[in-house]
Amino acid sequence: MYDTILYPTDGSTGSETAARHVRELASAFDAAVHVLYVVDTTHLGAGMAGAFLADEGSGLSGEGVEGSERGMVGDRSDVEERRAVLSDRAEEVVEEAASALGDVETVTAVEHGTPHSAILKYADENGADLVVMGTHGRTGVERYLLGSVAEKVVRLADPPVVTVRADEGD
Repeated sequence: MYDTILYPTDGSTGSETAARHVRELASAFDAAVHVLYVVDTTHLGAGMAGAFLADEGSGLSGEGVEGSERGMVGDRSDVEERRAVLSDRAEEVVEEAASALGDVETVTAVEHGTPHSAILKYADENGADLVVMGTHGRTGVERYLLGSVAEKVVRLADPPVVTVRADEGD
């Protein structure tokens, strides 16, 4: 029934709670698990620095225009540095998550972009039959303000999606 299970993780408690379900489903169906971490690049260059990261450089991005001093908010290398640090951390998280699944066949991947979009794209491109992901269990204003990656995936995904709350008991 399920040959390929997509397990998006961010290393959170919700994701770790979902791992048990992923392991059980993968074992029951002899499925391969794709462990995916999406580095959210939506806000890496937020603020004035992100708004003015032009290739030709500008005083605001800090890249400087020839003959001018450094700009007021940093430069593109700051964004690239943050991206590299986040990517390194993402690699660690997917490797830890994959090893926590035990002897289940796993594929690890790190993507960059808007989390729900990258998850949906990855599921489509890799033929996922099922998506299993944790939720943070936020409600009310907190959920409204922070949004919910899991909720967007549930609403937009083609394959079935199983969500597991962070506070789910054993």
